[in-house]
Amino acid sequence: MDTDFTSGLENPLYGELKYFCRKIQEAYNELKEDLTPYRDDRFYRLAPMRLYSLSKRHFVLVFVGFLICFGLTVVFGIAGPKIISEHLHSGDLGKNLSVKTGPFLLLSPPLTTYNQQLWLTCVMQAEHSSVGDFKQQFEITVELKGCQDASVVHINTVQQKSRNLHCVDICDEIIILHLGYLNYTQYTVKITFSGIESISSELKVNFVWKTFNPTFSQVEIWFRFVFVVLTFIVTCLFAHSLRKFSMRDWGIEQKWMSILLPLLLLYNDPFFPLSFLVNSWFPGTLDAFFQALFLCALLLFWLCVYHGIRVQGERRFLTFYLPKLIIVGLLWLSAVTLGIWQTVNELQDPTYQYKVDIANFQGMKVFFLIVVVLYILYLVFLVVRACSELKNMPYSDLRLKFLTALTFVVLVISMVILYLRFGAKALQDNFVAELSTHYQNSAEFLSFYGLLNFYLYTLAFVYSPSKNALYDSQLKDNPAFSMLNDSDDEVIYGSDYEEMPLHNGRAMKATTKYRDDSDSD
Repeated sequence: MDTDFTSGLENPLYGELKYFCRKIQEAYNELKEDLTPYRDDRFYRLAPMRLYSLSKRHFVLVFVGFLICFGLTVVFGIAGPKIISEHLHSGDLGKNLSVKTGPFLLLSPPLTTYNQQLWLTCVMQAEHSSVGDFKQQFEITVELKGCQDASVVHINTVQQKSRNLHCVDICDEIIILHLGYLNYTQYTVKITFSGIESISSELKVNFVWKTFNPTFSQVEIWFRFVFVVLTFIVTCLFAHSLRKFSMRDWGIEQKWMSILLPLLLLYNDPFFPLSFLVNSWFPGTLDAFFQALFLCALLLFWLCVYHGIRVQGERRFLTFYLPKLIIVGLLWLSAVTLGIWQTVNELQDPTYQYKVDIANFQGMKVFFLIVVVLYILYLVFLVVRACSELKNMPYSDLRLKFLTALTFVVLVISMVILYLRFGAKALQDNFVAELSTHYQNSAEFLSFYGLLNFYLYTLAFVYSPSKNALYDSQLKDNPAFSMLNDSDDEVIYGSDYEEMPLHNGRAMKATTKYRDDSDSD
């Protein structure tokens, strides 16, 4: 009797669980059916894009509008404040200009959260210009203390690091320490050099404190806020324009824009003001993570679109997406790993520099460059093959030409900005903490953010359906209406039924049925 009672309780529970699992399976099948593209007539069921209805004059206006918006951000940046504030502290002791070893006791300028980060660099200058080109390895001993009100706190134990002194008349700048966030209002540093006593020439030692300009920090907050609001509006408008189209009928560009626009929102970092409210490494690390995620997603977008325009059938994960994910994933993993490694080690030791203190940094650098070259070769291959195969297909050729032209303009502008920012040293080890020390004005910051934001805004405008766009897949299901609008299809989709009749069985059957009905009448 107890067994019957227990089974009576278990059976309803088992039935409810089985019913719940069946509902989940049905929901999954419906979602999978909605996301899976049509096998036979996908080429003809794509949701319309504004791209198809633009004339040559409209295309010119789109490019001009993009360049004007980008130019305005550059103008605002040029008129803005300098990004880096520098405070020079001479290392000379009295009149003795030959002092090379120290110890040097340095006090930083008063700091606030708007200073964001702090660098201490050292520049040694030979008193005689005939010293020539020489390299010398030496040791730096650093002791760092933080000052808060009247209290002084030891931040780290005494650190001794090996550095290389390279001089050609003027010696290279040496980064002594870097703080990714400011936990104190002032810092004191005690520095001692050893190993440079053997240098025959007299050296003049100068130290430079570098921080973000507080005025620039306020400008950065406002511009990031503006870009966040604009991106949110563009994302909502783009999603609203596609609301009446089934997701399986979206073109590959439209699907990717629905991914890139939210990632652009994260790239602009709506959480950026937290770095001024919380004394922590987390907001800065989160910002770097979002930037790497968006940039790698953009690289993956280019690969998928240039390949996907040619492949109109079902795009399988293993053959279509997996090779691209591996290439871009390796780039993302390299960037994130290096950034996290730098952040974690700087928290323990502010004098840490990955390219000096990591023995296998050169191996990581070579690996990164190999993956970059592989990505470029793969992208060039996809672009060349797409251009050769789609040159006789009007609407696919139009999509290809527009994306290639706009992306080429963006890449050219990016190369110009990089050259103006780094000069001939653009390919050297300008990574992580050192990147920020090369900013000179707000234009260099706003140019990158404005370029990527307006690039995505332009793509969203062109790829979104117009207000009066008709649901093409519904029209295709109506044979009579499809025949009446055959000329419009030829304008938008090219010579659709005659060029590829075997790929559109539904259209052929609909046309045959319509003709049979007409003959019978």
